[in-house]
Parts: sequence; structure tokens; C-alpha cells
Amino acid sequence: MSTAPAPIDKGIVYLVDDEAVVRDALTFLLGSRGLLVYGFASGPELLTHLAEVPVRPVRGVFVVDVRMEPMSGLQLHEALIAQGLRNPLLFLSGHGDIPMVVEALKKGAFDFLEKPYSDNTLVDRIEQALAVESAMLADDTRHAERDARLASLSEREREVMQRVAAGKLNKVIADELHIAVRTVEVHRARVFSKLGVRSAAELATLLAHG
Repeated sequence: MSTAPAPIDKGIVYLVDDEAVVRDALTFLLGSRGLLVYGFASGPELLTHLAEVPVRPVRGVFVVDVRMEPMSGLQLHEALIAQGLRNPLLFLSGHGDIPMVVEALKKGAFDFLEKPYSDNTLVDRIEQALAVESAMLADDTRHAERDARLASLSEREREVMQRVAAGKLNKVIADELHIAVRTVEVHRARVFSKLGVRSAAELATLLAHG
């Protein structure tokens, strides 16, 4: 594995190319643009590195050559998907690789650049992929926070929550659960407080996004 120091850490790039000359040139280019680059000579080398990374989710994007040995870029992409890694992946491909790459795009690859490509085009697409990765991480963080809030509810609060989100009145909820209206009001207030919502509409939206 090779790395390039980044004067300004604008994002992490995992670069996989079995040609040392290409790998070194791209590592230098991306490092000069403020990106932290980890270079790998093969797919298995990258997978070994990722297995040793203790922190999840893995930050960064993947830039992968299509034609490599002993594992092609497409096989590496499938291996990353199998490990649950949804980070944007950008393929570097030759003209004859287009049909294969189109299939990879259907499986969630971010994009591909056909050789030869300009340095600026490559950097621009990587920065766009990093923006997508940051948005995905923020979305995952929001989901994790929502799940933690939901997990803090008691069973009775969950019962009240589901009925409030469905638009039912407190009296109807009280009748269905065989409890006092005042008790429903207390549970409703606790649900709103724990979930950070202010209305039944916000509650319904929160649950719908879940």
C-alpha cells in the first residue's frame, strides 16, 4: 500500500490499480489536490486493509481500475457490496470495458471515466463522489439517532405513538388501550419529547422515513 500526504484533508480516496506507474501518478495528483490517498496494487490488498480498519463506517470513496489481476475491478466492487460497503466507487476503464461498466453502474457504482481522461475531470468526479459519501454518512447518522430515540420508548409509549401517528384522537386511543385520556396525554408528551417532534404530522413523517 502507498499513501500520499495531504496538505488539506478534503477526503479519503482508496485507489486500486495494478500498474505502479499509473498508481503513483494518480496518488501524486490527488494528493496535490488536498486528498488523502491510499494506493493499492490489487483488490485483495485493499480488502485486507479494510478488514484491519477498526472503525465503521469506512470513510472515503473508491477509485478502481476495471482490468486487474488476480481480481478484476468488477469483482472487487461485488466484494465491497458483499461486505456492506456502500461508499461511492468510480471505475477507470478502457474503451472495451464499457459494457461491463454499464452493468456495474446498475449495481450501484458511482460512475466511470474512460481512458484517456483529463486530470481535472478525474478530480472533479472524485470530489462529487466525496460529497455524495458525506451526504450518505449524514443520512446514516440521522437514521442511527432516530433508531436510538425509538428504542428509548416503552411498550406503552410505542402503542400510543403508533396511534397518534395514524391521526387518532386521544379519546379514541384511550378507549382502544383501556386507559385514561390523561394517561394518553402523558404518554403522548413523552413520545414527542423523546423523539424530538412537536406534532402528530412530524411524528408520522419521522416514522415514514424509517
